[in-house]
Amino acid sequence: MVKRVSIRIRPEEAFDEQRVRSIALKKAGYRPDDPCEVRIFRRSLDARGKPVYQLEVDVYAPGQQPDDTTENPLTKLSSESPEVHIVGMGPAGLFAALRLIQLGIKPIIIDRGKDVRSRRRDLALLTRSHVVNEDSNYCFGEGGAGTYSDGKLYTRSLKRGDVRRVLEWFVTFGADPNILVDAHPHIGTNRLPQIIASIREGILESGGEVKFETKLVDFDVVENRIKSITTSNGVDLAGRVILATGHGARDVFHLLHAKAISLEAKPFALGVRVEHPQALIDRIQYRCEERGAHLPAASYALVHQVNGKGVYSFCMCPGGIIAPCATSPGEVVTNGWSPSRRNNPFANSGMVVSVELEDLKPFGFEGPLAALEFQRMVEQRCCEAAGGQQHAPAQRLTDFIAGVQSVDLPSCSYKPGLVSVNLRTLLPAFIGDRLAAGFEAFGRKMKGFVTPEAVVVAPESRTSSPVRIPRDPVSLEHPDVKGLYPCGEGAGYAGGIASAAMDGIRVANAVAESLGVQSSN
Repeated sequence: MVKRVSIRIRPEEAFDEQRVRSIALKKAGYRPDDPCEVRIFRRSLDARGKPVYQLEVDVYAPGQQPDDTTENPLTKLSSESPEVHIVGMGPAGLFAALRLIQLGIKPIIIDRGKDVRSRRRDLALLTRSHVVNEDSNYCFGEGGAGTYSDGKLYTRSLKRGDVRRVLEWFVTFGADPNILVDAHPHIGTNRLPQIIASIREGILESGGEVKFETKLVDFDVVENRIKSITTSNGVDLAGRVILATGHGARDVFHLLHAKAISLEAKPFALGVRVEHPQALIDRIQYRCEERGAHLPAASYALVHQVNGKGVYSFCMCPGGIIAPCATSPGEVVTNGWSPSRRNNPFANSGMVVSVELEDLKPFGFEGPLAALEFQRMVEQRCCEAAGGQQHAPAQRLTDFIAGVQSVDLPSCSYKPGLVSVNLRTLLPAFIGDRLAAGFEAFGRKMKGFVTPEAVVVAPESRTSSPVRIPRDPVSLEHPDVKGLYPCGEGAGYAGGIASAAMDGIRVANAVAESLGVQSSN
């Protein structure tokens, strides 16, 4: 028998195993010395008043033990295993590969970028010298954009798959087991690269293949079925291809469009990054001068409707850093990440506006790539306004609302540097005006949020894919090309590491069934 009890406990006691055990045993009706196993099922912080942790704790009856067995996605493949190509090595591609191996199918992964260790050199060049490597950057390479963008694993997409399976597989490859318990699990950019490398090593040891610096160039489609793929390193016969490129892989969208393979323009969101001193956000959220040693760096989630359009925070990074995420020269793109300890002195968040397809027509953008071209236009405008390299245009938050250029700018975590620009004249008016109204509303909800200490950095533009690659709702194949399986964020079916990983597993199951292998999900 297992009893699940709820506990509200002070932050300084929440990680004290003996204290949690004592309270849980008492609430479950056991004595302090009863030989019961006690496990925390879920842990969340409630900061609506005086901060407390809410714990859901499982208490097992004496003599009963929890089942700690977890799924191992890896088995040794045989020489007779069927092969499936995977284009892209982000979360969708990696978890598709793990699931295929579990089902006895050999994945052959190709990625235009480099392994995680080699990527670091290109990221350093991007940050310090403004050199954008179009195939190795924050978006492209082993682990995809997720590797160097925080490692948040929280998702609302619970209907898309088994979140627990994804988290357990991360733990299998080295993630902190606390991600199985925390309400908003987070790995941290400093720890993700080694975990991603461990996944790759496991894939190789099982008999899978990984080909770095191998860029998809073309598909050979015969009688509406994929026959081979052409890469920068040659031609591979490929009867089934999981297309798991991220939403930054614009050349893939252009390739599909040029081959008359159907695409759809997709609404997305675009805006800016806003950065505050973390201590200020702590004071606002915890209502105290210092949060102390037992509370995490405070976060926030904000949303407001302006003229029927959503303005909302996106990918909030407490104790984090704003990073340069351009994938081509001549554009500026920002994103945020946090290390596992979230101990940097700044807090940043995307602040974005919903962009619908009707918003694009006044700019002359139509067709399946309309939203992509609008996104590119904003990124290029921001690059030009800041001097043509990787400096980002920026403005104090109070000046952004007032629509005046800042005389100077506060300290900021964005390492390539900032240039003072009146963003209200740079961003499309429907973006800037709604952001300004949203900021004023957020200031009313969080007293102190609107401050000259906060800086607005543009643009936050890669929130989700601006293109959807259609697929059959049952077979998950592209309706025009049999054997082509669009997958993950880039195809428009996920929004973050966990949901992309779940979609990778889902697509792998569909591919397996097409091969006559029962997946049983």
